[in-house]
Amino acid sequence: MGPPRHLALLPGLSAEPVEWPVPFADGLPRLLALRGYKVVVLASGDPFWFGAGRVIARHLAPGEWRALPGPSVFSWAAARLGWPLERTACVGLHAAPLERVRPHLVPGQRVIVLLRDGAAVADLAAYMCALGFGDSPLWVMEALGGPRERLRETTAATLNFKDILHPVCVGLECAGGAGLPCASGWPDALFDHDGQITKRPMRALTLSALAPRAGEALWDIGGGSGSVGIEWLACHPANSATAVEPDPIRAARIVENARALGQDRLRVIEGRAPEALEGLDLPDAVFIGGGVSQEMLDWLWGRLSSGTRLVANGVTLEAEALLARGQAERGGHLLRVDLAEAAPLGRKRGWRAAFPVVQWSVTL
Repeated sequence: MGPPRHLALLPGLSAEPVEWPVPFADGLPRLLALRGYKVVVLASGDPFWFGAGRVIARHLAPGEWRALPGPSVFSWAAARLGWPLERTACVGLHAAPLERVRPHLVPGQRVIVLLRDGAAVADLAAYMCALGFGDSPLWVMEALGGPRERLRETTAATLNFKDILHPVCVGLECAGGAGLPCASGWPDALFDHDGQITKRPMRALTLSALAPRAGEALWDIGGGSGSVGIEWLACHPANSATAVEPDPIRAARIVENARALGQDRLRVIEGRAPEALEGLDLPDAVFIGGGVSQEMLDWLWGRLSSGTRLVANGVTLEAEALLARGQAERGGHLLRVDLAEAAPLGRKRGWRAAFPVVQWSVTL
C-alpha cells in the first residue's frame, strides 16, 4: 500500500499494489482489513518524524508491525542546504495550520517546514510577509532524494513559482519581523482582549508560580484572553492546556489568540467552573484567574491529585480575604503585588497605580 507516486517507483512486482486513498484516514480501514496478510506500507523518509508511523502503529498491536526508516525529509533538506539539524527548527505543517510556525519565526533562525502542496508554499510566503518577514531567504525543495528532485531559491516577498509539485518542503532563514519572546510575560499587545487579561508583569509572576514542566497539563479557569494558557503551551511542545471561559465572545477570542500565536492545541471549553471541569483528565497545575470562590476551591481540593500546583489571583477585597483564609488553612505562599506605571500628569509624569493583586500559590 502506498500513494501513487510511491507505487510508480516500484519495479514489476507479483504482489498486489493498493493505492492509499485521500484523505489519509480513509486508508486505515483498508489496511486493517488486510490483517493476516503480509503487507508493506510505503511512506517517505522516517515515518515516525511527522510521518504516518505514529497513526498506523497505534491501530496495531505490538509485534504486528516493524518499521524500516529511511533518511527523513529534514535530513535531505539539511544535506542540501548545509544546515546543522540540531540548530534548525523542524516543523510539519502538511496537516496543521500555518500559524504553528509562528514561534519559530525569529530573525536569524533557520527553519525547515513540511507543507501540503505548492499552494501552501505561497500561503506560507504570504503569511511571513504579513508578519514582516518578507525579506527572508526561502528555498523550495521538491521530491528530495527522488528522481524529480528540484531546489530553487527566492525570498518570501518575491516568491512567484507557479509549478511547485508535491512532496515539498521549504527552508527559511528568517529575516526582519519580530519573534515571540522566550521568557514568560509576553507583551499584552500580542493578545486580542477586551481588558480581561492577566497583564504582562502579573502574567510573568503567575507563570513562574505555575512552574510549567515538559509534558504537563494546565487548567486555566476564567480564561479571559487565554494569555496564561497560551504561554504555558509555549514553554514546551509536549505541554497541554484547557481554558474554561463562560463568556462565548471571550471563548471565541481565546481560540483565535491561540491560533494566531501558534498554540492552536489549546483546548477551550465554553462554560462555568467547576461544572465545566467535570470529566476532564486531571491536570498538573491549575490557574484561577477570575471568579475564585470557596465553592470552587473546595471542589478542586476534593478532586485534584496530591502534588497538583494551584495558583489563584484575586483583585477584590472579597477574593483577597478568601485567598488569605485559604493560605492560613492549607499553607502555600501568599503574595501581594502592587504595580505602578509612569503616565502623563499634566506637563510632567507621575505613577499610575494598578489595583493590587493577591496571589496564592500552593501545592496540594
